[in-house]
Amino acid sequence: MEGTKIDLHKELKKYFGFGKFKGLQKEAIESLIDRNSTFVVMPTGGGKSLIYQLPALILEGTAIIVSPLIALMKNQVDAMRGISSDHGIAHVLNSSLNKGEIAQVKSDIENGITKLLYVAPESLTKEDYIDFFKKQKISFFAIDEAHCISEWGHDFRPDYRNLKNIIEKIGNFPIIGLTATATEKVQEDILKNLGITNAKTFKASFNRPNLFYDVRPKTSHVEKDIIRFIRNYQNKSGIIYCLSRKKVEEIAQVLQVNGVKAVPYHAGLDSKTRAKHQDMFLMEDIDVVVATIAFGMGIDKPDVRFVIHHDIPKSLESYYQETGRGGRDGGEGYCLAYYAYKDIEKLEKFLSGKPIAEQEIGNALLQEVVAYCETSMSRRKFLLHYFGEDFDDITGEGADMDDNVRNPKSKLEAKEEVKILLDVVRKTKEEYKSKEVINTLIGKENALLISHKTNKQDFFGIGKHKDDKFWMALIRQVLVSNLLYKEIEQYGVLKLTENGENFINNPVSFMMTKDHIYSEEDDASIITNAKGTGGGTDDKLMGMLKDLRKRVGKKLGVPPFVVFQDPSLEDMTIKYPIIIKELANVHGVGDGKAKKYGKEFVELIKNYVDENDITRPDDLIVKSTGVNSGLKLFIIQNTDKKLPLIDIAKSKGIEMDELIKVMEQIIYSGTKLNIDYCVDNLLDEDQQEEIHDYFLEAENDKIQEALDEFDGDYDEEELRLMRIRFLNEVAN
Repeated sequence: MEGTKIDLHKELKKYFGFGKFKGLQKEAIESLIDRNSTFVVMPTGGGKSLIYQLPALILEGTAIIVSPLIALMKNQVDAMRGISSDHGIAHVLNSSLNKGEIAQVKSDIENGITKLLYVAPESLTKEDYIDFFKKQKISFFAIDEAHCISEWGHDFRPDYRNLKNIIEKIGNFPIIGLTATATEKVQEDILKNLGITNAKTFKASFNRPNLFYDVRPKTSHVEKDIIRFIRNYQNKSGIIYCLSRKKVEEIAQVLQVNGVKAVPYHAGLDSKTRAKHQDMFLMEDIDVVVATIAFGMGIDKPDVRFVIHHDIPKSLESYYQETGRGGRDGGEGYCLAYYAYKDIEKLEKFLSGKPIAEQEIGNALLQEVVAYCETSMSRRKFLLHYFGEDFDDITGEGADMDDNVRNPKSKLEAKEEVKILLDVVRKTKEEYKSKEVINTLIGKENALLISHKTNKQDFFGIGKHKDDKFWMALIRQVLVSNLLYKEIEQYGVLKLTENGENFINNPVSFMMTKDHIYSEEDDASIITNAKGTGGGTDDKLMGMLKDLRKRVGKKLGVPPFVVFQDPSLEDMTIKYPIIIKELANVHGVGDGKAKKYGKEFVELIKNYVDENDITRPDDLIVKSTGVNSGLKLFIIQNTDKKLPLIDIAKSKGIEMDELIKVMEQIIYSGTKLNIDYCVDNLLDEDQQEEIHDYFLEAENDKIQEALDEFDGDYDEEELRLMRIRFLNEVAN
């Protein structure tokens, strides 16, 4: 076997500068190197591209990567050229090239220079390309964004469906399909259409624990709310999605007028403007892109800090894919969606002009979106269940990172109703979708129920003591609890699981969460950052490195993060590398990158170290400036016990000021810290409300500005403690 001879860790460090693989990367790479057909389902930000990039660099010949978007290809080619001194290592082959450029690409492939060739499915169908590829040494085919193959995917592309036949014309090669979002239905479709039903499948967890999910009612103040939200993210990158071009233009203008650096992006703009706006975003000349759904697939920007859906998307796949563009570096990613049922009705109307089969699929996907928006259970649990994954909403990673978990709705015992529901599914021979099951329960006749004579059964109307909304909410929660499931072949038909059968015979307690009722009157409160930053980086140096990165990127015509990603810059501010060799010890920096971009960075760091008389960590051992985690744990445990703060500080031999600093670090990292008991001793209810309202409306949480605002009414300690309490309530 070819794969067993290669030291993959060594190759990973050499090309990409990483010390270890993420998740399932290594196993999937080994499968491909051993010439197996391989299928990878991995969420955005999980390191999917590396699974075909590394084997392509290692193996003999050229890997052909089929990709749906020109922007996506350009981005990846830039990144690949960034790790090699050979410009021809990666090329695109699509409609944007002229004759001379095509000749250059072919020559580089023939001479064995090109390791990765990115092609659009449309280009692959051209006979002269097929004849050319037949004569070349091809290492494998990678089908990226493979969900485009499935009509159940959210971006169905007919050209993708023909890929199997085209690849067979060229020759017999290993195929790797990769997608960042796929329900079981879509996965089945992909494997069948690529002709790789025997593929080795690697499915990573879809959980993105650093993303905070928040759904708010869409009221007439939605634009004001968005502006107030963005003001909490000054100079940080974000994306706002709208469904129509008109709305994109409107929102972009409103933001510009309000001092937000924003540009529109949609298919109605000419390609030059689109490319310019995308580059402005990547180069950090602007902060916010307002876009239709077409934007983002090709955006490999790791530090998008918020993703806002002004309009709810047409499927949960789209929603998951789009929110997944936030926080790809593992840092903060706030996903805010505005929901109004009338938007869903607009989408249903839009579907009514389509062929019946497409309408059915479209409506089934829309109902899942409605269920997600209206549910009051853990959004993360709901979303992961949709992708066929179980999640423990109490101990799972990121369990408290959504609005429903932070502000839980009341629950009620529904043991009897669950038994009634499951019994009706069984008695109607497991033939009905949710709508028919609910009509049977509440005793509402329709043509299908009459034709099956269900309306004549003694159980017809057995659940009329509750309304249809109650039963709909219960069905959703019962599905997630694995008492019912939706049949894959006849999508939407409810069937009993083994657990469901057992429940009918031995019912147990079932605590049901009441659903949200969204109305125009609901006003959304502003939640400030769900997760702040804290840690041992040197902020002054970080700012200088970011400026340098931007200049280097501009000079080379690549986005700043292609030069170095944020985690690499942060690591530099901790390790202070001053020669190229030391730079290779920095997270995410390999030899190639160090040599290609490193010179100016180590010079800047060397000058900074000299000027500021900094003692560098011996032998590049990571220095930690943050307070040790033991003290943080001690503070959390003792504030839980309601111990006076002064006693906590004394027992650790620290000043009150230092204690408050550590408490701020705890709260900014997203951890709960309840200090109500000591604030209540300091300030009365009216005073607390006054300070709380100030922070709610303020553009930032700087204490000096709060001191100026209150002009001596409160001292610094009171304001800092109130800020901790405010963030604990509103952000964490």
